[in-house]
Amino acid sequence: MDMNNNRIWLGATYVKWEGGYEILIKSLLHYKKRLRTIGRSPELRNSAAMFASILDQQARKTIPTIDDTIERIYDGLADDRLMAGLACDVPFMDKALVCYDADIGKAEDTGSEYFVSLVGDMATAREDRARIAEARKQISTFESCN
Repeated sequence: MDMNNNRIWLGATYVKWEGGYEILIKSLLHYKKRLRTIGRSPELRNSAAMFASILDQQARKTIPTIDDTIERIYDGLADDRLMAGLACDVPFMDKALVCYDADIGKAEDTGSEYFVSLVGDMATAREDRARIAEARKQISTFESCN
């Protein structure tokens, strides 16, 4: 339950009981990989060098949050109360889903070795796009407690 807004996170049901945790964890791991390799990104190579170091610093700061979120998802699979506590992480999880989806699109559209390598198996990644869309819809579902 999100105590700040008196809302119940209905997305917890999707994550725990409908297998949504799989695409969330996969997206978070992809996001982590993306951040670790951000210096090799074709998008970054085209930007000024001074921005590269700033982005790299931010990426390093974000990686522990990814690890923590993954751990909390696994903990939530064992305890519903902990799963409900992930409601505050919905924007972060959504960011990981968006990143994975965007990188799949870039791999398909550009054929860039960086994105194709980052995404991995393109056939599976294409199938993941529908799962990503469903996850984004489901995890953003809340109900008022009042």
